[in-house]
Amino acid sequence: VPPRRLWRAYRVPLGFCVTGALPLLVQLGGERGLLSLAPDGPAQAGQLLLRTSAASLGVLLFAFTTPLSDLLPRLTRAGVPPAVTDVALVTYRITFLLLDTLAQVRQAQAARLGHTTRAAAWRSLAGQGATVFLRAFSRAARMQDGLAGRGYDGTLRVLVTGAPVSRRFVTGSVLLLAALAVATLVLERQLL
Repeated sequence: VPPRRLWRAYRVPLGFCVTGALPLLVQLGGERGLLSLAPDGPAQAGQLLLRTSAASLGVLLFAFTTPLSDLLPRLTRAGVPPAVTDVALVTYRITFLLLDTLAQVRQAQAARLGHTTRAAAWRSLAGQGATVFLRAFSRAARMQDGLAGRGYDGTLRVLVTGAPVSRRFVTGSVLLLAALAVATLVLERQLL
């Protein structure tokens, strides 16, 4: 994953992590007045920030490196009900189709000068919503007809190809995780 792309995606969760850690730095009331620095606040804030940041980065790296179409069939084998994974897969696939449709409609409206004034922009937005809804509804009906024609029995079967396992990659990953665990424990002890 390119570091710049990861950083762009990480900025928003990092903002939430920092926002969640800041209140731990202060305390309300007590001997020092209405608002004062909490005695163990920096240590608690640091722990929370490290843990939430690491969790956010882990989720982002997983999302960037694991295709959902590969993950969902494996979730079914792990015990997630097939109906849940089917809905997630259809939602995932249709989301990109709807976004593409939205971009096409918006481009067509812009070409017809549909965004020149505020009133025209509102009118175009309403038309855009209606058009995307109708196209999505039509696409869903065609998808249902197609599934019925293929003998849909309640589950979408997807061929999952086996991924080759690289010993070097697995060894490097285990070493990296061990180094991160040691670094976390060392930093946590230093903060306490």
